[in-house]
Amino acid sequence: MKKYLQLNSSLPIIIAHRGASGFRPEHTLASYKLAITLGADYIEPDLVSTKDGVLIARHENEISTTTNVAEYPEFVNRKTTKLIDGKPITGWFTEDFTLAEIKTLKAKERLPFRDQSFNNQFSIPTFQEIIDLVKLKSGEIGRSIGIYPETKHPTYFASIGLPLEEPLIEILHNNGYRSAKDPIYIQSFETANLQKLRKLTDLPLIQLLENFGQPFDLVMKGDSRTYKDLTTPQELAKIAEYAAGIGPNKQMIIPVDKEGKLLSPTSLIADAHTVGLLVHPYTFRNEKQYLAPDYNQNPEAEYEQFFNLGVDGVFTDFTNTALMVIQRI
Repeated sequence: MKKYLQLNSSLPIIIAHRGASGFRPEHTLASYKLAITLGADYIEPDLVSTKDGVLIARHENEISTTTNVAEYPEFVNRKTTKLIDGKPITGWFTEDFTLAEIKTLKAKERLPFRDQSFNNQFSIPTFQEIIDLVKLKSGEIGRSIGIYPETKHPTYFASIGLPLEEPLIEILHNNGYRSAKDPIYIQSFETANLQKLRKLTDLPLIQLLENFGQPFDLVMKGDSRTYKDLTTPQELAKIAEYAAGIGPNKQMIIPVDKEGKLLSPTSLIADAHTVGLLVHPYTFRNEKQYLAPDYNQNPEAEYEQFFNLGVDGVFTDFTNTALMVIQRI
């Protein structure tokens, strides 16, 4: 079943979700460095585009919650409202800034209950800078560190003349990432985006799945299929024609009731494995507000349950906790 690279033999891989985002502002070189130090197998940069077509790491193209852009009087007139994937969003958007302008900004912690002491210290990295970091750290520590980039809002970016696919593949190929066995996965919540990438590269792709709603490219086509619809055995077989695996919301594997209590696991892992798809659920976090009450505020118990169910990897904000559990299995 596992025809794609698992960096730690048969063990589940640890995917550092936006870096060590439980400890540092997300999508900064400092966050990625710490994740590697803590033992991550892969680091995950979400990719958006600047006005001049450079891929940078931000969870969203709207950057008021993750940078100090609102503090810059010279950018006050850039604040606007746009329709992103069918939803009105107000703020400042990466596609309205050149890379040089983005580089004047500093990152800040998005979540108020996490450490704010590193705010305004770190710049916004380009994808190339992240690749350079991964290659440097892999050489320093003597183990291969993978990259797990996500294309954010690909239909939207294509609609404004800043498609993400070609620049992404050009960077990856130029940096030696060309084979299905290379330590990389490319992920997306859209389907057409991945199908286009399949024609451009042999690199492994991951179909992300949310536990509600539809892929936006399907919405635009008038296709009524939801993410849940894509988890049937028949649809998973179709995904396997272009992707190496799926990245489902963890509640698609272990649902919860209205009170947040755990229900019986679904057959999603087994169904995906049957058609040769890897399963990398998201997102594992230590804070109590993210844990079902069944876990008694013990994040290790959540990892243990998912590892016992047979997942092939996890997206986590806390690499150290994931590694602690993996070392016991």
